[in-house]
Amino acid sequence: MPEISRRVVLSSTVAAAGAAALQPSAVAAPFQVHRSRPLLTSGVSSGDVTTDSAVLWARADRPSRMVATITGPGRSRRTVRGPWVTPGTDHTGKIDLRHLAPGRRHEIEVGFEDDEGRRGQTADLSFATATQGRGGQSFVWTGDTAGQGWGINPDLGGYVAYRAMHETRPDFFVHAGDTIYADGPIEAQVTEPDGQVWRNLVIPEVEQRAQSLAEFRGRHRYNHLDDNLRAMYADVPVIAQWDDHETTNNWYPGEILTDPAYDRERRVNVLARWAKRAWWEWQPISNGQDRPDGQRIHRKVSRGRHLDVFCLDMRTHKDPNTAGTERERTSLMGEEQVRWLAGELRRSRATWKVISADLPIGIVVPDGEAQESLSNRDPGAPLGKELEMAWLLREIKDVPGVVWITADVHYCAAHHYSPERAAFTDFSPFWEFVAGPINAGTFGPNEMDATFGPRVDFIKTADYPNQSPRGGNQFFGHADIADDGRLTVTLRDAQGTVLYTRELSPER
Repeated sequence: MPEISRRVVLSSTVAAAGAAALQPSAVAAPFQVHRSRPLLTSGVSSGDVTTDSAVLWARADRPSRMVATITGPGRSRRTVRGPWVTPGTDHTGKIDLRHLAPGRRHEIEVGFEDDEGRRGQTADLSFATATQGRGGQSFVWTGDTAGQGWGINPDLGGYVAYRAMHETRPDFFVHAGDTIYADGPIEAQVTEPDGQVWRNLVIPEVEQRAQSLAEFRGRHRYNHLDDNLRAMYADVPVIAQWDDHETTNNWYPGEILTDPAYDRERRVNVLARWAKRAWWEWQPISNGQDRPDGQRIHRKVSRGRHLDVFCLDMRTHKDPNTAGTERERTSLMGEEQVRWLAGELRRSRATWKVISADLPIGIVVPDGEAQESLSNRDPGAPLGKELEMAWLLREIKDVPGVVWITADVHYCAAHHYSPERAAFTDFSPFWEFVAGPINAGTFGPNEMDATFGPRVDFIKTADYPNQSPRGGNQFFGHADIADDGRLTVTLRDAQGTVLYTRELSPER
């Protein structure tokens, strides 16, 4: 079946749940708009929603202009025209909405029009802006979509854990990295250890490691073939960040790959440039034309009185993976980003400052003989990249309400860090919650590094390495902030079952 026919047909069922659109019979489904007008290929989404702003995203099947119609009070309607989309943007478009009313749900119709102003296929999008007052809110987070060759399985209903997240009715979703697996080929069938056959939906762009801009773009397009993902994205705004697999496993700037599978391009800087371009095109994040920082992944998303979300970038400025025992400070976030984070945390007046990191703090993640992770296996005083984290923790030790969330390691856990247990003691205690994958192989547990005094309060890992999503060991986190500021964090599995609960009171 040609890839374009699958894509177009699947896009016509943006609001559906389950696996119906993944079946071959869906090919004959009729369109509701004339084929001469622009069609939506990949659903719609919103992102970085604050008290008064949001970013809208959609993709057309041809050059056209993005259009959004917003329903306001009294059913009033206003239309906002966005950019013209072209092959140069992979036909993706974004609209920055500003001056929105806080604390209310916004209903928006999104589509594209041709050069004669004729509207094509449309889809409904909704999101709630954060309240400026004491109102509560909730969010979910996870990472790792379509990893280790476990893609969209129509037999199981696709990315069913996205449906479980959606069913919690969150106000927003943090994708904490590995939004795609550009380095992991997806095959039509995979035999699991117990003999069961896992069947993947496959398009040409996912059958090999991404080594071109078109292949990176195709990886993002692939995930948007899933009904559960599209349904959630149309209803729940996203805060997205990247990690390593958007480019290739465990990468750092300047790396030259030795894997012979990379037979067309081995310069990581080139791959990362294409990867970031594709990621930026496909994520509902502002293009930044009106911001001095431009296309910067690390950012703060303000969610009212009780919550500021700090999204980190632990790839762009990372120093090479080594044993991590350098006496001098080496970089994970980079000087500009770590100073920005410290300053913004000190300035924040939100009850909770949630830091979404694409790598955990105390978990050791090997990269051959080197370390991919911040931690270096040495339980003593900070060395290498640990020195950067030590500086940050010292700078913010008087800042109340700091909580870290992450994914990355493909299991879920709750860690409490305290100077009473640590080799480095100049910081205040804090929690780190780990949750993922959402549709990838499950692993763990990993070794913990004692430098910052972690205590493992909870852990749930795979039954065996690279366990498929069929086993149910897929994980996400859910955070609920009450009107009075109390924060309840739960860790949940692919069915939404609560595995762990931790309630935190506001710090004064």
